[in-house]
Amino acid sequence: MTVFARIDQQGAAEAVGLMMRPMTLILFGNPTAGTPLMQAYPTLAIDLPLKALVWEDAGGRVWVSMNNPEYLRQRHAMVDAPFTAVQAVVERALK
Repeated sequence: MTVFARIDQQGAAEAVGLMMRPMTLILFGNPTAGTPLMQAYPTLAIDLPLKALVWEDAGGRVWVSMNNPEYLRQRHAMVDAPFTAVQAVVERALK
């Protein structure tokens, strides 16, 4: 996996005088896996690279939120084979 960007949303809020609990958006993926998917399904590029939101709730618990690969499959009318590749990328990222 390649981490393409880490966006400190809490830091961006503080830079303009606003308060926000810790929140970071991480953009990550695998160009070898993602490029053929985007070639087959160009609209998938709006959702790739994959994103994970790491955030803290009001109780201090930390969460990781991501789009479900099934949602991506439906959103981009993907057939099962490419969906399997997206699912594998997400599962590897969460381990």
